[in-house]
Amino acid sequence: AKTLRRAAFDRSFAALVLLGSSPVLLMAMLAIRVTGRGPIFYRSERIGTHGVPFQMLKLRTMIHGADQMREELEHHNDGAGPLFKVRNDPRVTRVGRILRRFSIDELPQFVNVLRGDMSVVGPRPPLRAEVDAYSDHMRRRLLVKQGVTGLWQVSGRSDLSWEDSIRLDLDYVENWTMLRDLQIIVRTARAVLASHGAY
Repeated sequence: AKTLRRAAFDRSFAALVLLGSSPVLLMAMLAIRVTGRGPIFYRSERIGTHGVPFQMLKLRTMIHGADQMREELEHHNDGAGPLFKVRNDPRVTRVGRILRRFSIDELPQFVNVLRGDMSVVGPRPPLRAEVDAYSDHMRRRLLVKQGVTGLWQVSGRSDLSWEDSIRLDLDYVENWTMLRDLQIIVRTARAVLASHGAY
């Protein structure tokens, strides 16, 4: 019953967010289309519940072919652990910087929630390379659906260390309540507006 209630909440919340943000989404999609070549959406393989992969959707914020340029930027990596992050990534477009600053690029992930791939709140969706580096204890992150937001999102986002990110996700998995989810959603809205740790 708890799982069904959560699924109903996730889908209802995702539908409301997509409906409410549709004007912003349409403007962002148009801006991406008219300012450069390449697809509007970026699909990234992530590992979901119990290790099942899925395609996570985002608005494209980098130049077309950015993935092929990663090796050239490896020495600028600011990411923690196996994460790859560049604080002033030259591949990010001017439109992309605005979308990232206010997390507009992440709105399509609510489509993943409607599909049942993700939850509104949960552990950060990991890449396959991250999961390959997990210990048995870390794999507990995969016991629940990955989230559009989570403790990691409201506790520093890209500024978190690899260890802190894992610790927060495991704390969430082991101490989940619906009330806590609602608190995280409220804190996420504040964090997005403040643009903390977003790059």
